[in-house]
Amino acid sequence: MRVLIQLRPSPDLVAAVADPSVSSMASDVADNLPGVVLDHSYAPVAVPRPMPASLGGDPLSLNQPLVFSMAPQDASVVVRGEIADDEVTSRIALLPAAHRDVVAVYADPAIESSLTCGGDPAVGDWHDVERLLRVPDLTAEGLDGSGVPLAVVDTGINAAYVKAARGHDVTVDHERSWSPQSVSGTPGDFPVDHGTMCAFDALIAAPKASLVDVPVLLSRRQGGSTLDGLLSDAIAAYAHLREVIDAQPAESRALVVTNSWGSFSPRWDFPPGHPGNYSDNPAHPFNLIVGSLAEAGADILFAAGNCGAQCRDSRCAYPDRPIVGANSHPRALSIGGIDTSGTRVGYSSQGPGRLAARKPDVCAYTHFAGSGALGDDEPDSGTSAACPVAAGLVAAVRSRWPATVLAPAQLRTLLRRTADDRSAVGYDHDYGYGVVDAAGIIAALRRRAAKAA
Repeated sequence: MRVLIQLRPSPDLVAAVADPSVSSMASDVADNLPGVVLDHSYAPVAVPRPMPASLGGDPLSLNQPLVFSMAPQDASVVVRGEIADDEVTSRIALLPAAHRDVVAVYADPAIESSLTCGGDPAVGDWHDVERLLRVPDLTAEGLDGSGVPLAVVDTGINAAYVKAARGHDVTVDHERSWSPQSVSGTPGDFPVDHGTMCAFDALIAAPKASLVDVPVLLSRRQGGSTLDGLLSDAIAAYAHLREVIDAQPAESRALVVTNSWGSFSPRWDFPPGHPGNYSDNPAHPFNLIVGSLAEAGADILFAAGNCGAQCRDSRCAYPDRPIVGANSHPRALSIGGIDTSGTRVGYSSQGPGRLAARKPDVCAYTHFAGSGALGDDEPDSGTSAACPVAAGLVAAVRSRWPATVLAPAQLRTLLRRTADDRSAVGYDHDYGYGVVDAAGIIAALRRRAAKAA
């Protein structure tokens, strides 16, 4: 079984791991772990420690204000390894006693792109999505993604393909892009696939955003498919993205991160209630680092997944509450899907979520003729398409409203409050708070600007 091992070595070692200018190896912090085959190709990653913002608060309640400390005396370090399946229980119990720096052992589940059940033809095309998102109105307000880094965490982007499909130039930020160590290639020049579709869809509302290519799903695990990776690679990617946003000046701080993937099966996870669990566990290192990146100023969006009751993806193995782990994180937006006629698509996962009950947050457009990246006759579909469509809208807002002026939590609230409610009861677990409404967002931002004047 693949596992993540969390350690708290000396502050000097933690500081070295957290310093991007210092090269650290797994053996520097985790040598001689009995029963663990350490993955020496995976560089250790520093993980922040959550602390309540007010006295007496719960440091693991992701729904309350938290401070994420990266101070060397507070932060921890994770490494990756394997434990024999028949020794998992015994080895995990013995590790903290065998190595004084070991804090906990967590699952490192497989993560997969949010593909969808096919067969139904596209409903409208990407120009319909452009119209529904009021892109001309956004552009008139100066909300076009200019100067905003938009990270596509997926299978990699083929910028030349996106440019040809859109008929407009595409900017890839090579310096801020990142790849797992096992992945070779140039940012913006990966094979046309799922990530290229996501990039195309994100640029519908934010055509001038700078794409940050993060091909986490190209990392290969033994026996894995061509569209999956390991959560440990996402942890390393998010640690890099934290460096990206920390390096930005306050007056223009912005980073939008779109994630059209998730964990669909408990097979690679510990069961809920186990301290090493991912799906329901706010203490899992990835759930912590997602919260830390959001608190630093990033807008993080996850696809809700394609495990809706009417048309479940064949990989959906959770018997209920399929929006799991970071896809249900309270500091991220979980995006469901509707078609361009306004109808919820049957594969869009329904809540409640596992880390936060009110998931999905909102719905965005999907199942339209768009990039053609998955085949000439294949629509851009699944919540895989809905998520970057919503991320593009967020990136458009960030053109003039940096995180230091409109905090990520405030922007999440703005999207929920302006959403077009599709139920008679307010929030519901099919549509969330409703469908993203660009006109409502523009009006709300105008009111906010007038108050600040």
